[in-house]
Amino acid sequence: MLGLDSRTVSSLARFTFYLDRLRADQRGNVAIMAGLLMVPLIGAMALAFEVSNWYMTKRAMQNAADAAVLAAATNGAANYAAEAKAVTAQYGFVDGSNNVTVTVSNAAACPGGGNTCFSVTITDLVPLYLSQVVGFPGDATLNSVSAKSLTSTAVATQAQIPVNYCLLALATSGTGIRTNGAPKANMTGCDVMSDSAATCNGGNLLAAIGAAHNTNNGCGIQQYSNVASVSDPYSSRASNIPTNTCNLSDYSWEPASKKGIPLASSNQWSGAQSLNGNVVVCGDLQLTGDVTINASSGAVVVIENGQLDTNGYTLSTANGSALTVVFSGDNSGSYTHAPTGGGTLDFAAPTSGPWAGVAIYQDPKITSGVDISAAGNSPTWDITGLVYLPNADVTFNGAVNKSSYGQSCFVMVVNKVLIDGTASILETGGCDAAGLPMPTNTVPSRAQLVL
Repeated sequence: MLGLDSRTVSSLARFTFYLDRLRADQRGNVAIMAGLLMVPLIGAMALAFEVSNWYMTKRAMQNAADAAVLAAATNGAANYAAEAKAVTAQYGFVDGSNNVTVTVSNAAACPGGGNTCFSVTITDLVPLYLSQVVGFPGDATLNSVSAKSLTSTAVATQAQIPVNYCLLALATSGTGIRTNGAPKANMTGCDVMSDSAATCNGGNLLAAIGAAHNTNNGCGIQQYSNVASVSDPYSSRASNIPTNTCNLSDYSWEPASKKGIPLASSNQWSGAQSLNGNVVVCGDLQLTGDVTINASSGAVVVIENGQLDTNGYTLSTANGSALTVVFSGDNSGSYTHAPTGGGTLDFAAPTSGPWAGVAIYQDPKITSGVDISAAGNSPTWDITGLVYLPNADVTFNGAVNKSSYGQSCFVMVVNKVLIDGTASILETGGCDAAGLPMPTNTVPSRAQLVL
């Protein structure tokens, strides 16, 4: 065979035999393929493991951010950021620790527009492990090695609810509402608001909501600080006060109980009084007996430079009648522009017209002789409607009830008020029917996620 010796031919035959046998043998193929695919398989498994770990971490971060932003928005006060970070810490994400950063803002962009939303962003850096096998380089650096940056953000808005107030203090400095150890004060069903601070010692007034533009310290069952101030909603009613036509000599009369010139008979009322429209009284008006006002279309008694001295008697409106008492005049002299004396004020404000809902009104231009030292007590107030005392410092220590023939509506607007003793507003909730729009603003409610 081509000059080959027999040994060579035999060797070639055996080699060919084994080569054909090896070619036909399929055992071990899987192992070879597994060996060839081991590197990409390990890489894929590594990447899947790390991605799932990132997902779980990011889900935990999102839960923490959601809870934290809701806490911040509900808080709404100056320490909102601290409260948010305290919440993320409870979820294991402590700002500045273990590569975690927590950023909180109260000026975030809202999905619907504006920059009044709250936001919490949590960032965490995690090291890379097996994912580097498939060449993933990471997107951050941690301790000079590649890392993955994980971020979760939540945005919430601070929902607001409207509140109507039956007690409003307009003073913009100091303490507008203050109690002097008044655990028996009862403002159930009433909300109170101070355009400055509010401090209640000895009890929360039992008011459903207590709010203050500055700090509220203890007023109200639900207490709010740093809320929007309430603009005086009733000052424009002063345009309805008729021009003062009284003469200076008209104010020289003094009440009959004092020494000096007695009051003119026109300034002394008793019995039934049928009134209509504006009735101007120059100087003090004193009751010399119980007075019942008959004024089906409503009457406005304007007292110029004088007080309403109930003198121990009752001033009331008949069934179906309405009354507004207005105090106006000058800041000069020693005039008192307020109700005084014992007895009772039992009357309802008109439900329509320019004085709708207004029972007692001090002209906002009057700043002297307007303070009241025993509101609701001397005389007793059974009043339906608004008692407007915008420049008065008032001590409130009586129980206010509705008038005999009026709705359950009472609103008092003052400069500042000291609530003392058993001050109470017994019946509220009927101001719509009484024709009186109440002072209002909004307070924070439960926050809601928007992103």
